[in-house]
Amino acid sequence: MAHPKRKQSKTRRDKRRTHYKAQAATMATCQNCGATIRYHHVCPECGHYKGMLAIDKDAELK
Repeated sequence: MAHPKRKQSKTRRDKRRTHYKAQAATMATCQNCGATIRYHHVCPECGHYKGMLAIDKDAELK
């Protein structure tokens, strides 16, 4: 197994990690109601996905 000869400095470590960052989720608009939703997710407002009803919100309330 490899063994480092010298301790790597904090600066050098942090330079390597500059690309490790969180990205904001890509958002889209619902085709049915116009609400802002995440891509590839069912709309929480109306329950539609790709223009089709995926979850019947009225049935959930009863």
